[in-house]
Amino acid sequence: MWLEKVRGRERGELRARRFEAAARARRAASLALSNRKEFATPHHGAVNSLQVDLTEGRYLLSGASDGSAAVFDVWNATEYETGFIAKHRHILLVDKQHQNGHKFAISAAVWYPVDTGLFVTASFDQYVKVWDTNSTQVVMDFKMPGKVFTAAMSPIATTHMLIATGSADVQVRLCDIASGAFTHTLSGHRDGIMSLEWSASSEWVLMSGGCDGAIRFWDIRRAGCFRVLDQSQSQLGRRSPLLESTTENDHIDSIGPSTSTRSLPHKRTGNSKKNSPTMRKCQNLIHGHLQQRLHPGLSSSQNRATSHYGAVTGLRTTKDGMYLLSSGSDSRLRLWDIDSGCNTLVNFEAMRLQTGKPLQLAVTDDPSLAFVPCMASIKVCCCLLACQFNSQIISGFTFYCYICIYMIRHTIYGLVRHFGHSGVTTSL
Repeated sequence: MWLEKVRGRERGELRARRFEAAARARRAASLALSNRKEFATPHHGAVNSLQVDLTEGRYLLSGASDGSAAVFDVWNATEYETGFIAKHRHILLVDKQHQNGHKFAISAAVWYPVDTGLFVTASFDQYVKVWDTNSTQVVMDFKMPGKVFTAAMSPIATTHMLIATGSADVQVRLCDIASGAFTHTLSGHRDGIMSLEWSASSEWVLMSGGCDGAIRFWDIRRAGCFRVLDQSQSQLGRRSPLLESTTENDHIDSIGPSTSTRSLPHKRTGNSKKNSPTMRKCQNLIHGHLQQRLHPGLSSSQNRATSHYGAVTGLRTTKDGMYLLSSGSDSRLRLWDIDSGCNTLVNFEAMRLQTGKPLQLAVTDDPSLAFVPCMASIKVCCCLLACQFNSQIISGFTFYCYICIYMIRHTIYGLVRHFGHSGVTTSL
């Protein structure tokens, strides 16, 4: 089968994109637990967070429920067992014995996007701390009003250094590393916030998922959220093309209501009463009512919309910034079109997801495949309607799995790293 595709590509019968999709599906179908690479972690509890640095793709940062954070070198192994098993040990460790260590579980650990000299940890002890990697000392910390469930930094930000934090409090708080203070809070959720994700196309857009089942879009330059995703608002197939009359003011940084939902300008008529004070007042009232109905931050019906029947446990945007993948405590996966805010109705197979903890999802760069922690296994799902890949389950874990990371080294080898509940890591 594969040889036929290769020969078809050589003869020019198979297009490059189809051949690439077939090669990707073949590689994804062969994923299995690696018996040549192992990470010996110092954690004595469940690993709650993982991230590979965005600058080199070399250092892996982990945070665990025992209050410890560690850094690993994924390129160079510390030692080799029996000649061929590469074993990676931590090169940096911060635990409870550290004078500035967290007292309770670390819920999130993220790298500073442009430099590996700083990393951020968030904990159930209500503190968000910024660490100097070289000296392993706390540079600054932020006291939160409740348990911190998640923290995130924009990977494309060039004009701000904000840490978005979600806690048991109903507000999203933005912490500024430059000033060491809170900039402002984002209010709108009716329950705690378990997941946060920055946009991949705009450094000003933040997405939050709460325990109230809502996914909200925020423009941090403005007051209030500008979009609330509704699971009943759906579209099937590809997004509709942009109108030719769309101007730059209609779509700035992919922010604001979709062009399809904007109110059309009123057509002028020759009626002489159009300039009367009464007519102008009526037009203002009508225009104001339309704006209130279209803006989710003002409309009570759209403000109460839900994306999942339960808490939103995970969010992940695709690299091109076009789609958002979400998971919920209702054991559902949904793929959203970010531009229109619609549910794409991609039919993910039924799966059993963890409900009590945030999940860290992973998506390939295409994006065609999604990696979802599914109890004691990882499920590989097809993200796009045009994908012909059949869902696959990667099993072999002794304990529950919460985290998936997808990375490509040298643009050839696809690698997924994940940790089990025991704090022992394996690779694919």
